[in-house]
Amino acid sequence: MKFTPKSTLAAGIRHTVAIKSDGSVIAVGDNKVGQCDVQNWRDIVAVAAGNVHMATNTGNAHTVGLKKDGTVMAVGWNKHHQCDVNDWQDIISVAAGWGRTIGLKSDGTVVAVGRNNEGQCNVNGWHDIVAVSAGDWHTVGLKSDGTAVATGNNRYGQCEIDDWHNLVAVAAGYLHTVGLKSDGTLVAVGSNKHNQLNISKWHDVVAIAVGSYHTVGLKTDGTVISVGSNNQGQCNVHNWRDIIAITAGCAHTVGLKSNGTVVAVGNNRYGQCEVSNWQGIHTN
Repeated sequence: MKFTPKSTLAAGIRHTVAIKSDGSVIAVGDNKVGQCDVQNWRDIVAVAAGNVHMATNTGNAHTVGLKKDGTVMAVGWNKHHQCDVNDWQDIISVAAGWGRTIGLKSDGTVVAVGRNNEGQCNVNGWHDIVAVSAGDWHTVGLKSDGTAVATGNNRYGQCEIDDWHNLVAVAAGYLHTVGLKSDGTLVAVGSNKHNQLNISKWHDVVAIAVGSYHTVGLKTDGTVISVGSNNQGQCNVHNWRDIIAITAGCAHTVGLKSNGTVVAVGNNRYGQCEVSNWQGIHTN
């Protein structure tokens, strides 16, 4: 089975975003601050959505789109200037946390804009980065040698990843961080209040996604596993099949199927899981 990068999908606290096969973008859910106003976007190759844990009880979020020419656009909440990305160039990947946007450049360096109260935007010295992930208040980078770096809030040790090796992916949540190793196993650090770090027995995983209090893994056979808080049904993914990409919002989980349709479970108060009619989502 061919797997698609997570960047085809993005999930925020109350909205869900996806790239269609023609490079346009579709979004559903809360649009309180215009975070779903993506209907005019074109030539998009990756999307990201700002997220924040449910306890904050805010719909303030933003959506980021990476264009095929390496430029970036953003809509939604901009209190911390997290949408001020119009001058970015040579970007190959994007990530969005609460009140900030992260961009990975083609030379392996990283740029960031937005809220930096915990140092989550202090990425200027990073180099040889091949992937980035933004949690609520911390930022993680995957290096070309399979190690990882992190900056920002470390209250629960979610940035203590210096000894990780042989990584192929990283994912940052509210207070925890997960790494996918080349052998299909995982490592995790941070808060385990909801058992979201209980992934030691997982294997054959090819992609990971992290919500505020849950962790999701996509397996080689196209099935999905999840641990952590399930108070909104966000971990009810065990019957999913033919999945090629996953993403996780605060309390909902989204999967892209090989036929270009989408499934979602979890918090749907704002319609963020109403994706059953989506067709033609990008699968390459």
